[in-house]
Amino acid sequence: MKKSLVFLIIFIFSIFCVFIPITRATNYSDVVVNEVAWMGTTNSANDEWMEIYNNTANQIDLSGWSIQSSDGKLKINLKGTISANGFYLMERTDDTSVLNITADLIYTGALSNSGMDLKLYDNLNNLIDEVNNAGEWIAGDNSTKQTMEKNPAGWQTSEAPGGSPKAQNSAGADIATSIKTTATEPTGTTNEQTKNAITINYPSGIFINEILPNPEGPDETDEWIELYNSNNLDVDLSGWQIQDTIGTVKTYTIPQNTKILAGVPAVSGSFLVFKRPETKIMLNNDEDGLNLLTPDKKIVDSVNFTSAPLNQSYNKTSKSWAWSTTLTPGAKNILAVAQNLSNAKNSVKSSNINPAAADISQILNTNQNNSTKSPWFLFFTVLATTLILAIVVLFIKFKFLKNNVGT
Repeated sequence: MKKSLVFLIIFIFSIFCVFIPITRATNYSDVVVNEVAWMGTTNSANDEWMEIYNNTANQIDLSGWSIQSSDGKLKINLKGTISANGFYLMERTDDTSVLNITADLIYTGALSNSGMDLKLYDNLNNLIDEVNNAGEWIAGDNSTKQTMEKNPAGWQTSEAPGGSPKAQNSAGADIATSIKTTATEPTGTTNEQTKNAITINYPSGIFINEILPNPEGPDETDEWIELYNSNNLDVDLSGWQIQDTIGTVKTYTIPQNTKILAGVPAVSGSFLVFKRPETKIMLNNDEDGLNLLTPDKKIVDSVNFTSAPLNQSYNKTSKSWAWSTTLTPGAKNILAVAQNLSNAKNSVKSSNINPAAADISQILNTNQNNSTKSPWFLFFTVLATTLILAIVVLFIKFKFLKNNVGT
């Protein structure tokens, strides 16, 4: 009897270990490209390397993840794991690009010195991070071999040649870490000319996250637009603009000193809600659209909708947009689908569907039970079945032993 009990405990523990997977990131910026040595090292221009960083408190399995360039010339298939709040180093060709530090992965393929657009995908092919430097590397120095490091404002040139592989990034080569001079200042230029020769690199990862076009109360006071910061750093939104696109077009400029907090992990300050009395933007119930622009007038996110249901908000999800009966201004989206499916005919159109949306912390669908898709549901189902079978086996064995003793 004791041996059977021990066997049962070992069996249940084994099932438990099998069904508890290593955490996989599903949110934008859970893992970020943190440093790029596109220029190589002082030893060789071919000694290129890259580093990613885990922003979460969980170890992440990188099986099936990849880093790809938009031109298709580079694809790095990742493997292994990245530790909680840890670094993952990739070295080109061999393990000699970074001396005295062991690479987590050796890859093949070169980084162009003229810039590259790099995208980090998870095992489900969701975009997790992007380095949009297709025209020119925003930071780093080919002559000194200083690397391109991520900083709270965007990117910077490392303080010293060789950068900071598998370590916290430096303070940067200078104070203007988010500014890159695009032209050499000639002798005799004025301050205004110097200002015009500088391009500001605005951080990506700011999105239109939730909107309420058709509130239950008065439209004039109750309509609102929510933005979300998916970055692991605070962002100053001074001078950014929200613009509607259909009907009476109105552009709202976000006031100076407006900051949106880091959204990894998402906290209340990583969402900003702008109400209609402030923006003067009127959202048409039949059809409308919104653009989000940086101060240099570049559109970084946009959304369009038709036939807004009464008192339902339009929510960005990991792959699309969806209406919800649960309104969450200033908080994570919650998709609560109404029982009346007449709204299913609403067309969903977005010019920038991006998995950098705020997390969907709960999906409440009264028409379909999605619990069977959860690995935890599967685990507890298997565990309950195992316990029942074990009890039956022990009961039969006990009865068998009792009958033998009786004879």
